[in-house]
Amino acid sequence: MGLINGRRSGSEQRTGEDAEAKVHGRTVEIEDIDEDDLTVGTPKKTAAGLKAVGVSFERGFGQGGVSRTLRSYLRVNQPGGVDCPGCAWPESTTGHRKKLEFCENGAKALAEENTQRVVTPQWWEDHPIAELEQRSDYWLGQAGRITHPMIIRPGDTHYTPISWDEAFETIGEHVRATTPDRCAFYTSGRTANETAFMYQLMARSLGTNNLPDCSNMCHESSGTALTPTIGVGKGTVTLEDVEHSELVLVVGQNPGSNHPRMLGALTEARKNGAKVVAVNPLPEAGLLNFKDPQTPRGLVGHGDRVSDEYLQIKVGGDQALFQALGHLLLAAEEENPGTVLDQEFLDSRTRGFAEYRAARGTLDWDEIETATGLLRAEIEKVAEMLIASKATVVCWALGLTQQPHSVDTIREIINVLLLQGNFGKPGAGACPVRGHSNVQGDRTFGIWEKMPEDFLQRLDDEFGISSPRKHGYDSTDAMQAMADGDIDVFVSLGGNLARANSDTRMMEAGMRRTGLTVQISTKPNRSHVVHGETALILPTLGRSDRDDKHPGGAQFLSVENSMSIISSTQGRLEPVSDQLLAEPVIISRMARAMLGDDHVVDWKAMAEDYDVIRDHASRVVTGTEDFNRRIRDKYGFVLPNAPRDSRTFATPDGRAAFTVSELEYLQAPEGHLVLQTMRSHDQYNTTIYGLDDRYRGISEGRRVILIHPDDLATLGFADRALVDVVSVFRGRELRSARYRLVSYPTARGCAAAYYPEANELVHRELVARESNTPGFKAMMVRFEPHEEKADQEKMAAAVDSDVVMA
Repeated sequence: MGLINGRRSGSEQRTGEDAEAKVHGRTVEIEDIDEDDLTVGTPKKTAAGLKAVGVSFERGFGQGGVSRTLRSYLRVNQPGGVDCPGCAWPESTTGHRKKLEFCENGAKALAEENTQRVVTPQWWEDHPIAELEQRSDYWLGQAGRITHPMIIRPGDTHYTPISWDEAFETIGEHVRATTPDRCAFYTSGRTANETAFMYQLMARSLGTNNLPDCSNMCHESSGTALTPTIGVGKGTVTLEDVEHSELVLVVGQNPGSNHPRMLGALTEARKNGAKVVAVNPLPEAGLLNFKDPQTPRGLVGHGDRVSDEYLQIKVGGDQALFQALGHLLLAAEEENPGTVLDQEFLDSRTRGFAEYRAARGTLDWDEIETATGLLRAEIEKVAEMLIASKATVVCWALGLTQQPHSVDTIREIINVLLLQGNFGKPGAGACPVRGHSNVQGDRTFGIWEKMPEDFLQRLDDEFGISSPRKHGYDSTDAMQAMADGDIDVFVSLGGNLARANSDTRMMEAGMRRTGLTVQISTKPNRSHVVHGETALILPTLGRSDRDDKHPGGAQFLSVENSMSIISSTQGRLEPVSDQLLAEPVIISRMARAMLGDDHVVDWKAMAEDYDVIRDHASRVVTGTEDFNRRIRDKYGFVLPNAPRDSRTFATPDGRAAFTVSELEYLQAPEGHLVLQTMRSHDQYNTTIYGLDDRYRGISEGRRVILIHPDDLATLGFADRALVDVVSVFRGRELRSARYRLVSYPTARGCAAAYYPEANELVHRELVARESNTPGFKAMMVRFEPHEEKADQEKMAAAVDSDVVMA
């Protein structure tokens, strides 16, 4: 059975689980997931093509109608248009920009934001919290855009409407009744630069650095590894570097679903003579072949090959791979001195090379093969490609950043890049590919629980405040603090932390224990359901919405993409409700309610004219000088990046640092597998667009475990067996019920499941050392046959034990 616009049609609809949404007075039926409808087909070997075009417009027309969809699609990622609310992959600032500069992923994100389905006060009246608790993330998200501010008070069973004035008064009362260190302010990557700057200023004016954000859960390991080694916590390449590289390694990343426009850059690189190596535990369609839907070859031809080599590595084996590659480069240089390494660069711009060379002089190849699941010959072939390359880019994403040894793994990548001087020259560098649009900009503009002293001092000088210096809570620590009853007020600027974080049950219990939760949102999600004792939902404009309720007329905002380019974004669509407020306006009014109208910061001025925000930021955020003029350039402007721009490194001694780490990899106990979480093709982070993971052949269900057929046989289970999953860590167990095992050609000893559903299996203490990022790619799990009648008994037993059952 197929889904059309997020629901079945005609006789395929089931009425028992249906609900209704309103589209300007017209009733639309929304159906929840029935996991027993799961269908499994053959995984695809090609991404995009004509099918992607059809899905893009089908989703857009079904949610927003023809007019809103076409106006939105024609302006997305164009100069003066709206930045795609999906991923952070950049557009060209030097070459041709396509008329339709978006992908299927972006089209779905726009469709969700542009929807004409509305969640009115009547919707909340029709659906008590007791019912909403039983609904899936998919069902909640499909309801539509929230139209009015809502509140739920202690003892209430439903959300009810509240005026904006009373909502802000409620926030002010709760904040004044506690202390700054018992307040936390979370944000997601969707937030624009100006809003992020105001948000962190509000928190620090109040007196706290409790600024957890989504970056804590994704690329925190990257920044933690990069800053001390190369002096900057961001990537060091441009889009043109990728397209003109001689060798691109794509590691722990699935661009076909997560950053589809990256496939265009990879195929362009291959056309220019580059080699591409994919390193991934799963055989992903987007890393095999790409049908560019904006070319004849992509629409009706066979498309373009993406990777020249595909290393199907074990989850967690990447550190071992790069240690082996470093060893092979050193051996090749010793064999042919002066032909492999960039000795001048090593001597003049790095430190620690001698120690690194000594550490990598020998290698235990048996252990390397065990850790990676690869053959020595496969690794040696990639090493030969590195030796031949004079300009190499290494791209990576969450497949590397969410394991205990993630920081050390990324440091090994930097070691290999340093050996051949792959910084500060065309076609070379480090490329952590950020996920959500503007997650990188949030950090640039101050959303971090431990911003450096120079930023805080400039902030204080600019506004006459005294920022706290004590580090605040990150996302993992905030969850622990809520669970411990140490948070009285939790504000979420976008996002869905209840589902995005690890140990979901602990996260939800903590939110329910919090005195006040405030969700600044566009659509319903799980964080609205597992609310605090008092809870507010404040509906905000989406990125595509027109923001013109200001004395000076329409305003625009800015974002930063994955390659440090800051550009403007401005919505033009009519908002679905006149009750929606822009995020800067919400922050302004919230700050005045908490800090008083006589506070030293002129919050009102910033909300009325966003140029005022940019003027302030230009004197605080390094690299944004003359912000208001530069942001009005056609393509915006690029932030400075010393390794890329001048081959220099802002480390204490001005040199890039080699590091030495002990070999570490994931080893599952007997009878267990290593489980990683992943997105389906029909979702973005915790937002579920639909139920069709088209490239992997999975549809109509999400509670699946992809597992190698040999592992199925070894563990004694049949394909499609219904199981409970048990995650073990330090003697404790977490359980999750009713998953289907699906035979799939993943790496042996490894398995994969969709998040956010599988997040409940990630133990709170399972984190990356140094970065504190949850170990979403490092669970040790076993499977037990599922018995329906045993569910309640297991749940009851979990209350009095260390075993927790979903």
